Amino acid sequence: MVEAVTSAARTASGPDQIRAARPATVTRRMTAAVRRRRADLLVALAFAAFAAWLTHGLWPAPGTRVLALNPADQTLYEWFLALDARALRGELSLVSDRLNAPDGVNLMANTSVVALGVLLAPVTLAFGAPVTFALLVALNLAGTALAWYLLFTRVLRARPLAAGLGASLCGFGPGMVSQSNGHLHMTAQWLVPALVWLVVRLLRAADPAGRPDGPDRRRMISSAAGLAAVVTVQVFVGEEVLFLTALTLAVMTLAYGLADRELLRRAGPGFARGLLGAAGLALLVLAYPLWVQFAGPQGVADGMFPPAYFSADLAGWTRLSALTVFGSPEAVRLTTGPAEFTTFLGWPLLLVAVGCAAWLGRRPLVVALVAGALVTAALALGPEVVVGGERTGLSGPYRLLAGLPVVDGALPMRFALAVLPLVGTVLTLAVHRALGESGRARRGVPIAVGAAVLSVLPTPLPTMDRPPLPEFVTGGHWRQCVRPGGVLVPVPTATPQTPWPMRWATATGVDFGMPEGFFIGPYGRGGSATMGTWQRPTSALLADVARRGMAPAVGDRQRRQAARDVEFWRASCVAVTDDAPHAEMLRRTLEQLFGRPGTRLADAWTWRF
Repeated sequence: MVEAVTSAARTASGPDQIRAARPATVTRRMTAAVRRRRADLLVALAFAAFAAWLTHGLWPAPGTRVLALNPADQTLYEWFLALDARALRGELSLVSDRLNAPDGVNLMANTSVVALGVLLAPVTLAFGAPVTFALLVALNLAGTALAWYLLFTRVLRARPLAAGLGASLCGFGPGMVSQSNGHLHMTAQWLVPALVWLVVRLLRAADPAGRPDGPDRRRMISSAAGLAAVVTVQVFVGEEVLFLTALTLAVMTLAYGLADRELLRRAGPGFARGLLGAAGLALLVLAYPLWVQFAGPQGVADGMFPPAYFSADLAGWTRLSALTVFGSPEAVRLTTGPAEFTTFLGWPLLLVAVGCAAWLGRRPLVVALVAGALVTAALALGPEVVVGGERTGLSGPYRLLAGLPVVDGALPMRFALAVLPLVGTVLTLAVHRALGESGRARRGVPIAVGAAVLSVLPTPLPTMDRPPLPEFVTGGHWRQCVRPGGVLVPVPTATPQTPWPMRWATATGVDFGMPEGFFIGPYGRGGSATMGTWQRPTSALLADVARRGMAPAVGDRQRRQAARDVEFWRASCVAVTDDAPHAEMLRRTLEQLFGRPGTRLADAWTWRF
């Protein structure tokens, strides 16, 4: 009987014991996984903490803070993010009439970061576009650094210390930090290492060496499909980064093939077929979006930025960015602005990089890295070489590409952004090799590389207080004036130089449209690209009043023109808020133009139509 009771007890407790053992098993597995990936987790945390420190000026309340060096671009990107978030409501279009009403804006022709906006749409809807923007500034830096770290450790099999040093330059180098001042499409480079990995994977699969059955076709197909997918997503993140990556990889592939002709002979044909297959798959998905961008409504087929102006100064390579600890504010005179410190690596980093490349020798990968860095650095100089602010009259290599499709859409100085990961890879390879040797190299190389990376240590991004929005917007009073989905005309209207009224729409989730604004559109000669559009006569008149504070001459002609402009905009409401420059004079002018007094709503005077 005792045996029966014992047996019954065991039977009853068996399932309970199994259930109790499961959490312990899961805990052990998680603990073992953490131990195996301890170095990766520490590096990820370090990158995240550093990115948070660089952007701490925007926190803890991004809605009250703004980037001090480029608030206009931040205003534009926050509007894009608010518009992209409407995708969760089923409103996703590549051409939007919520800006530049009634013509609209082509999102593909603008750096609208559609993929990022849709991905973080829940954050935007819950907390607002300023929070999403601040989050992306930090995530782009940390994510890019972490992605390169994973590539270095997984593909190059580099030691964590070597990979960490190289990846920190890739993610937090001078060009990346300076572009963080309002250029989300340029700093979102965390897909680039994935793209590089897929290219390497395709090459390895196409190489029949050591395989009795020849190339690994299944692996080639999956690599090509993955490459097509990454390229497709990157188009909706930032096409300029994709273009720079493709150009750099093309140069590196050519150089690698020349350095290892046997590999080129073995794998070249299969590799080329794989790339063509990936391009074909990507084009199947991208055909319509690209048509919209170049030939669709409000599309543009050219670049609007003059290459001669946006060219890197040769002297800039030897200077340190003004946004680094050891940099000088005087460095700004060698570039077009604080967001374009793309070449400012400084002598210490340049010398260490050259020394590491020479020490590594003529390995095919090193040859390819050096070739890619030299070509992109030369292209960054633009059509004419400039030294110390003085034009030399010497033609730069960029002149060979000028005018070609797509090329003129990229700023020459941004070619230098490709140099960062190439130099970071060289430093990673050098430190990895040194750590595997004995003698002076084991300590000397890591110390030299660490010092070189520290020489470009960035400072936190400068920020300032954000002007508060009018109660007319924040209190929802605008809904009494604007029909659902209608157009609100702020006075003065938004322009590329003063896009601040676009913050009204951003705060409402872009629930209403606005005329004119800050965007790229086809308003140049022959439909060429311009920044913004021309002002209508009424908006130009009101802008002059806001600028000078002087009463304009208003007669029948101006009143008729105001009626035509309101009809053209399909406006529901015209509003001037108390915080507008010379608000009282603007109110009087509007009363004369419309022949009636406005209606007071919170801190705004409004006219309904």
